[in-house]
Amino acid sequence: MIRAAIWGASGYSGAELLRFLLRHPLVKVERVFAQTTVGKKVAELYPIFNGRTELVFEPWEPDGSVTASDPRVEELDVAFLALPSGEAMRVVPHLIPRVKKVIDLSGDFRLKEVSLYEQYYRRKHTAEELLTVAVYGLPELNREEIRKAKIIANPGCYPTGVLLALVPALKLGIVDPEEIVVNSLSGVSGAGRSAAIEMSFVEVNENVRAYKIGFHQHIPEIINTLEAVTGLRVRLTFIPHLVPLNRGIYTTIAASLTAEINEEGLREMYRNFYASSPFVRISQRRIPEIKDVLGTNYCDIGFAIDHQAGRLVIISVIDNLGKGAAGQAVQNMNIMFGIPEGEGLIA
Repeated sequence: MIRAAIWGASGYSGAELLRFLLRHPLVKVERVFAQTTVGKKVAELYPIFNGRTELVFEPWEPDGSVTASDPRVEELDVAFLALPSGEAMRVVPHLIPRVKKVIDLSGDFRLKEVSLYEQYYRRKHTAEELLTVAVYGLPELNREEIRKAKIIANPGCYPTGVLLALVPALKLGIVDPEEIVVNSLSGVSGAGRSAAIEMSFVEVNENVRAYKIGFHQHIPEIINTLEAVTGLRVRLTFIPHLVPLNRGIYTTIAASLTAEINEEGLREMYRNFYASSPFVRISQRRIPEIKDVLGTNYCDIGFAIDHQAGRLVIISVIDNLGKGAAGQAVQNMNIMFGIPEGEGLIA
């Protein structure tokens, strides 16, 4: 059995991670760590776990001191960090010498350039020596590197939906890499579990809000990955929106076509591109919907061609807590330990 622990298990992504891991036949969750719920049973905070686990939230310190002095940490095979960006980089250096594998769900290790991290995340990076060690954990694009990795930087929720939708079109040379506009609509759980006035029911209900246009922290992650994978110079406008849904991300991408293509031909190209990727589904119907992927690790992709404008429109849908966070983390763990990718993820 793979012995696992979760740091930040009281948040939405941490709880979803626990949900996936508890049903995984080859994993035993040994410990769960939190700060504000220490001493509580997991099932007290999330009644969905009643009868499924007796785990109790244990304390951890932001500076990593508890992790550094706890001898039981060395018994773990994998540590999952479902912590906010800025907190994971304090803990990971203490885990690396003591745990076989680390999977970080925050943004702390996704960008290789310290200056970009500090510009977009607006804080100093305190573990920059590990940036070159961490492997970007998007299995569909980086599977072989993931197999050998010690640290996985789990991709962001928005980047996952954008990259899976856009990379094939760019690699196949059918769209202009410098004429791309991305609109993404995210459910409220993407903002985390901490209380904030702007995330309250009255502020979010019956409302749609664009935010961080031009300076969202996921922009360099998207552009850097696209350029690294395709070898092209990419110019992209990313417009994120908050919508009154619990979970899910709906992404619409518009890009200028550079080749004649029809929708059925596109579907065939994408099916071939993702032939060995069990969690990317090319929609049989024209437009995928969020409800098709809720609670899963799937990314569904569909297309439309705007002939009068000469543009390709690509739509992707994911669950921000599934393929956008916890599900993808489990998929990465499976690859790292030589387990079939779908283990614990396909009911």
